[in-house]
Amino acid sequence: MQRTLVLWVPDWPVIAAVREGLAAAGAPIAVMAANRVMACSPAARAEGVRAGQRRREAQSLCTSLVVVPFDEGRDHRLFAPIIDIVEGLVAGVQVVRPGLLALAARGPARYYGGEKAAALALRGAVRADDVVDTRIGIADGPFAAELAARTVAADQSVQIVPSGASGPFLAPFSVTTLGDPDLATLLGRLGVRTLGDFAALPAEAVRDRFGAAGAHRHALAGAADATPLVPRTPPPDLERVLELEPPLDRVDQLAFAVRQLADELVEALTSRLLVATAIRIGFRDEHGTETERAWLHPRSFRASEIVDRVRWQLSGETRTAGARADADRGPGLRSAITRVRIVPESVDDLAHHEPGLWGGPPDERVHHALSRVQSLLGHDAVLTAHRAGGRTLAERSVLVPWGDRAVITRPVERPWPGALPQPAPATVFPSRHAVTVVDAQGAAVGIDDRMRLSAAPAGFAPAAGGTTRPVTSWAGPWPLDEQWWSIRRRRLHRLQVVDAAGVAWLLVLEGTSWWAEARYD
Repeated sequence: MQRTLVLWVPDWPVIAAVREGLAAAGAPIAVMAANRVMACSPAARAEGVRAGQRRREAQSLCTSLVVVPFDEGRDHRLFAPIIDIVEGLVAGVQVVRPGLLALAARGPARYYGGEKAAALALRGAVRADDVVDTRIGIADGPFAAELAARTVAADQSVQIVPSGASGPFLAPFSVTTLGDPDLATLLGRLGVRTLGDFAALPAEAVRDRFGAAGAHRHALAGAADATPLVPRTPPPDLERVLELEPPLDRVDQLAFAVRQLADELVEALTSRLLVATAIRIGFRDEHGTETERAWLHPRSFRASEIVDRVRWQLSGETRTAGARADADRGPGLRSAITRVRIVPESVDDLAHHEPGLWGGPPDERVHHALSRVQSLLGHDAVLTAHRAGGRTLAERSVLVPWGDRAVITRPVERPWPGALPQPAPATVFPSRHAVTVVDAQGAAVGIDDRMRLSAAPAGFAPAAGGTTRPVTSWAGPWPLDEQWWSIRRRRLHRLQVVDAAGVAWLLVLEGTSWWAEARYD
């Protein structure tokens, strides 16, 4: 049986939320998923909050409870530095989940002179990262080692089950610790309530009655855990950092200095047959302030494109005109930059981005041309439109800088009650034009609460004055009532009209004002 060391950080989702700034340390905090408590802080547990409770029940027990939504990405991202600390001391680390690591105990024990010495060395290294409550269990197999870590007292923080003693150690635990609620319920009806009772059953009978999954749980209960450890392969170190001494305060100087850094990054990726499709660029100024931003690319970054992103990101940090600005060298920065950091956040196989046998496709030439214009005029100078979901025409179009991937938060496929029926207008005005809509007698047309027009529209004209366009036909109105339950309620009616020239228009009544929003070309 392989001796296993398990390192457990209790309440890691809560710690991650505090480190992200979503809650204050020491406050009663509950991390929620599917309206149930996933993890809670010691202050919340002192008020009776427990994992598995419904949100309403937890808040009734603790009225000052701070609720944080569960975010697996946040937990993984903030736990990564702790993984790096452990991997800096030992090899072969398996990440069970954020907050829980497992590794073979034999190697660290031989290196540090014993299992306890190895556990104390790991605990000290993790606590140096301000993770005070770190618990370690060592036993025969991952299951017993995890239970040893979970049951050790906080003031001791290390529990070692001697070799060959994992069976008696597991025997008093409830069958619910196996992590199979259905099996635990069935065993409880049969009078089997502890792991020792379950392990005493014949293995053949357990397999015949409960199948392969039950046989595996039976092996765990009897300390015959044969689950192999699967150490993770540490990702390659592709981060590139440039320390600037003396600090630079001009965009052109920084772009020139970063060029070599960008070349090194692209060469390092190419040597591993990779390309970067997303990068993160960070700066530290002479006052210690750090800023960073992620950049996406529809294909893959080249060195020149990384340098462009550095310039565009710095363009927002330039001083106002007249403050150390030079027409030939470019504007100066508010604070001199002392450190530049470039990290590829998303990589892909190089083979997926190789050009075709007979050269690049036509859209590749378009990409190069627009990227050139963008490099001359700025990141936001070239925009492309992408379809999105929404009830209004303005919401259904998202403008994205050329070269960035569109992040659509409102999917087109989702049903949008109240949206205008197809076909959609071909021309949507950047800003609505105020108009007046009148009936045959010249009176203003309105719409009541039952969506009835006060009169048939006979014409419309610009509100500021102009030629009236006679209306030959019309359709609607189509109502839109958004967030009727809140103070941000928005209510409007859409009306389609055709003028005497045969041009169709989309008119909108919001409140008492009419607007021309789009035209059907």
